[in-house]
Amino acid sequence: MAARLATLLVVAIVAATLIAGLIVGAQHDDSSGPVDLIVHNAKVYSADDLGSTAEAIAIRGNTILHVGSEREIMRYRRKQTTVIDAKGASVIPGFEDAHVSFIAGGRARDGVQLFGASTLDEIEARLTTWAEARPDAPWISGGGWSYDAFADLPSRAQLDAIVSDRPARLLSQDGRALWVNTKALEAAGISRRTPNPKGGAIVRDRRGQPTGLLKDAAMALVDRVLPQPAREERARALQLAIRDAQQRGITSVQDLGAASGDLDLYDSARDAGRLSLRVYAAVPAGHTPPQDLDSIARRYPDDPLLKTGVVALPAQGGADPQTVAALDARGWQVALDASDERGVRLALDAFAAAARSAASAKPRRHRIEGVDLIDPEDLPRFATLGVVASMQPLDTAGGLFTWSKLAGPERAPFGWAARSLSAAGAHLAFGSGWPRLPLEPLGTVKAAVKRDEMHTHEELTLKSAINACTSGAAWASLDEHRKGTIKPGMLADLVVLSTDIFRGPAALEAAEVAMTIFDGRIVYRRPS
Repeated sequence: MAARLATLLVVAIVAATLIAGLIVGAQHDDSSGPVDLIVHNAKVYSADDLGSTAEAIAIRGNTILHVGSEREIMRYRRKQTTVIDAKGASVIPGFEDAHVSFIAGGRARDGVQLFGASTLDEIEARLTTWAEARPDAPWISGGGWSYDAFADLPSRAQLDAIVSDRPARLLSQDGRALWVNTKALEAAGISRRTPNPKGGAIVRDRRGQPTGLLKDAAMALVDRVLPQPAREERARALQLAIRDAQQRGITSVQDLGAASGDLDLYDSARDAGRLSLRVYAAVPAGHTPPQDLDSIARRYPDDPLLKTGVVALPAQGGADPQTVAALDARGWQVALDASDERGVRLALDAFAAAARSAASAKPRRHRIEGVDLIDPEDLPRFATLGVVASMQPLDTAGGLFTWSKLAGPERAPFGWAARSLSAAGAHLAFGSGWPRLPLEPLGTVKAAVKRDEMHTHEELTLKSAINACTSGAAWASLDEHRKGTIKPGMLADLVVLSTDIFRGPAALEAAEVAMTIFDGRIVYRRPS
C-alpha cells in the first residue's frame, strides 16, 4: 500500500511539473504578446551561408521574431501590428557600408560631385555651375574625378581656366590625389622649393614647378590649411549623413576615416537619441598615443549602436610588423590600407608575424582596405590568416582605361579580384569609400555583378555581392552574432526594395530602396 501511495505521489509531482512547464511555455510562446511589424508578400533573402529565402518576416521590438512562409507569419498579426506589403519585391538585411568617412561625407555632400564625369568639358560644366551657385564659398571643394577624363595628367592651368578667384581642391576617385589650382597652392605655401613629404609627391613640370597634382601624403599640405568646421557644423553633417544613409538602405557603417573627435560626436548623438544607425568607428592611430588606446576601448566597448575596436593605419608605413603586433597584443583589430600587390603582401606579412607572436589563439579578423591588385599567390593567405578583404567595387565603375594602361596587360586582369578571393575562402566586405565615391550600396552591388570586359571572370553572383554588403560586412566588424542576416533573434535592420532583384539584370538595374527599417522602426519610406 505504501509503495502504491509513493508511486501515485511521484506521478502527481511529475504531472504537476509538466503542467507548470506547459503553462510557462504558453506564456512565452512566440504567438503570445504583441507583434509590432510584419513584412510580407516578399522575396526575403536572408544573406546567410545557405542562401536561405522566405516570404515574410515578423518583428517584435527591435528583434526579428520569425522568418517563414506567408501563412506562417500572418498568423502573428494582431490589431496593433503594422503590416508592410512588399508587393513581391526583395527584402534583404540592412546594408552595412564597410568603408566610409561618414562625418566627412556629410560635410562633402554639398561639394562638387565629379564622379561619372567622363570629359574635361563635363568637369568644367559641373564646377562652373557649383561655383556660380555659391559665390561666397571661400574654397571650392569636391571630388570623384577620374584620370580617364584627361588626355594627360590634370594640371593647375586647366583648373585655373575654370576657377581662378578662390582656392579649389578636388579629390580623385581613387582617393590618392588632389587636383588643385594656383590659389590653393599659394594658400598652402607650396612652391618649387617645397620638398616632397615622406610618402607623398608634389608632381612637377620640367622646371620643377608644381603642376597642381598632389599625391598621397602630399595632399595633407593643402588639407591642413582648409577652414576647420565648428562642432555644430560637424554635428549637422552627421545628421545629414544619417538621412542620406537611410534613404539608401544603409543601417550600419564602418567609419574607417573617423577623424579625431568624431567618436565624441557619435556619442553625443547617441545620448540625444539621434544616432539612428549603427557605427563601428576606427581610431586614427597616427593621431592617438598608444597609452590612450586602452581608455578609448573602455569608453566605447562592444555595443549594438556605437563601438570602436579597430585602428586604421595609412598606406605609407602602416604595415610595420612591430606596430601591427603591438596593436594585436592590445586586442585591436587592425585595418591596413593597401591597394597594390606589394602593399597587400606587406600587410599580409605583418598580420602573419602578429599571429606568430600572439599570446591568444583568437583571431582578430584584421583587414586590408582598398584591395585593388593582388598577386594570385597571395589569394589563399586571406583565408589562412582570417584577414578581411575590404573592397570598394564602385572604383571599377568610373572608368579603368588609364588604370589598366598603368597596370599593364599582365597585372590588369587581377584588378579587384573579388571572385578569386571568395573562391579562395576570403571574407569579403564591401563599402563605398564615401565621400570619394558615391554612397550607393545598390550601385556597389551592381558594380560587383557586372564588370568590364577585361574582368568578367571576377563578377560575383548576386547573392555573393549582397552578402559582402550585409553579412560579410557584419563579420568584418565582429557583429555577425546580432546583425547582417535575417534570422530569428537578429536585430531588425531591413531593406525593402522596389523590385525583386533576383528576377534578372533588368530588375536589379531598376531597383530602388522603397523602405528602410532600423531597429524595428521604419526610418525611411520612399515617397509615392
